[in-house]
Amino acid sequence: MKTNETNQEATSFAEMFENSLASMDKLKPGQPVKTFVVSISNDTVFLELSGKSEGVLDRSELTDDKGVLTVAEGDEVTAYYLDSKGGVPRFTTRIAGESAKNEMLENAFANGIPVEGVVEKEIKGGYEVKLGGTRAFCPFSQMGEKRGDQSESPVGKHLTFKILEYKNNGRSILVSNRAIVAEEKAKQREEQKATLEEGMVLTGTVKSLQKFGAFVEINGLQGLLPISEIARERINEVGDVLSVGQEIEVKIIRLDWQNDRITLSLKALLADPWDSVAEKYAKGTKHEGTVSRVAAFGAFVTLESGIDGLLHVSEISGGVQHGEAKNEVKAGQKISVVIKDVDVRNRKISLRSVSSFEQDKAAQSYMNGKDDGETYNPFAALLKK
Repeated sequence: MKTNETNQEATSFAEMFENSLASMDKLKPGQPVKTFVVSISNDTVFLELSGKSEGVLDRSELTDDKGVLTVAEGDEVTAYYLDSKGGVPRFTTRIAGESAKNEMLENAFANGIPVEGVVEKEIKGGYEVKLGGTRAFCPFSQMGEKRGDQSESPVGKHLTFKILEYKNNGRSILVSNRAIVAEEKAKQREEQKATLEEGMVLTGTVKSLQKFGAFVEINGLQGLLPISEIARERINEVGDVLSVGQEIEVKIIRLDWQNDRITLSLKALLADPWDSVAEKYAKGTKHEGTVSRVAAFGAFVTLESGIDGLLHVSEISGGVQHGEAKNEVKAGQKISVVIKDVDVRNRKISLRSVSSFEQDKAAQSYMNGKDDGETYNPFAALLKK
C-alpha cells in the first residue's frame, strides 16, 4: 500500500514539474524557472528541463568570490531564461552584457531579476549606469550600503543592480545597488543565524574606527567592538590600540538579530587581573603606580594593566586637604602608594600616599610610647601639648 502511495506521489510530482516547464516555446526572455542541477562541467551547469532536455547556465554565475562552486548536482536553483542557441536553452541568474536588451530588462523589472552594469560617471543627483547598451540612473541614495561608508568612488566599477522603475520602453530606467546589497546582507544574516552563537571566539578584521569603538567584520557581517570592551584598562583613543585592516580575535558577547546588532569583545579573551588582586595587593602593602586620571575628589592610580585604585584627596597629604587633587598630583606622575582597602567583589581599591601612611604610623608609634627619639615625627610637637 505504501509503495503504491509513494509511486503516485512521485508520478504526481513529475507531472507537476513537467507542467511547470511545459514548453521552451512558451518561455519568454527573463522568465524565471525553478529547476534542478543535472550535472556540472568545467564551465557549464546543466539544468533539468521537463526530464527530456537540458538547459545550460554559466558555471561562474554559481561561484563565490573565491571561485568556489555554491551548488551541487541535485540542488534546486532559480534561473532566468535568456534564449535558445543551437536548440539548447540558455539561462542566467542575472542579466549582464549583451543579454541586457530592452525585452530582458523589462522582464528583469517585472520579475525582480538582478542586472549587472558599469557605473560610467557621476551626474547631478547620482550616477549614470550602463546596462548592456542601455543607460540607467542610480541616485546617490541607492548606491552602496550607506553613502557615508563609501571609501572610494564607484565610477568604473561593475556592480549588480535592481531595476526600480522601467518607463518609456527603456528610455527611463531607475536602478538601485543598495537593494542588492541589502538582500545579500539579509541572506548572510539568515545563514549566520544558524552558525553564530554568543560566546563564540572568531577572527575578524577591523573595518573602521569610531570614538565609541570599532566595527569588525566577521564571516561577512559587521559587529561592534565597544571601546569599553577593547582592553582591561581604560582606553581614551581607539586608534591607540587598533588600526583599520588589523586582524583580531574577538568573542561574541551579544547577538541581537532583531535589531541587526552583533556586540564583540576583546577584553573577554584577556586574563582578568582581579582574580589575583587579593594576594598581590594585600592591605598595608606598598606599591608603585602611575596617576591615570585626576578628579576634584582624588586621583586614580594604575597599579597594573586593568587595576586602578583611588587615592582620595584627603589621603594625599596626610589628612590635611589642600583643595582639589589636581593641585597635588598630575596625570602620568609616578607615585608610591599603600593599599588602604581592597573590595574584590566591587572591584575597588582604596589607596593612601606613602608619606601619609608613614606620618600616621609615626604618630601611632609615639602614642604607644614606642618613639625612640630617632624617628622623625611631624606631629610630635602637637601631641606633647
